[in-house]
Amino acid sequence: MQSHKAPKSAPAGLYTAEERIRRDETVWTVIQGILAPLQFVVFLVSLVLVVRYLWSGLGYEAATLSIVLKTAVLYLIMITGAIWEKIVFGQYLFAPAFFWEDVFSFAVIALHTGYLWALFTDALPPVSLMFLALAAYAAYVINAAQFLLKLRAARLQAQSDLNRPREVSA
Repeated sequence: MQSHKAPKSAPAGLYTAEERIRRDETVWTVIQGILAPLQFVVFLVSLVLVVRYLWSGLGYEAATLSIVLKTAVLYLIMITGAIWEKIVFGQYLFAPAFFWEDVFSFAVIALHTGYLWALFTDALPPVSLMFLALAAYAAYVINAAQFLLKLRAARLQAQSDLNRPREVSA
């Protein structure tokens, strides 16, 4: 019988010194830094198209294509984010420093994937599909806020580390 272990506690700061070095040296940090704002732009455009369709009944195809594109970018950022976590923290997902962000990311992915499933199986009519997309987008906004708070915490930790007096060895 396997026992389930709770995630280890994160270090006092978001990153240990070694993790910070790995974070700063990997190309995956740059890739995440490009994909995150790209995903947000795709989200904003898609949100406008979805709301336009719900408001006017026009542009269903454009809204649908934008949701599929948003979902593809989400999958890409999740895969590259898992690689980044492996390099920085030594595990693909659920590193203690990002455990709850990763948990909620799976809810975001489930909603987006549910949209794709409903779209390709004709399980929902167009208006219901758009409301499912809006639910996925609401979850995405919450998840993005989680990651922005972590980014802020990392910046505050870096600032604190710069201001901390250095010990002098004899």
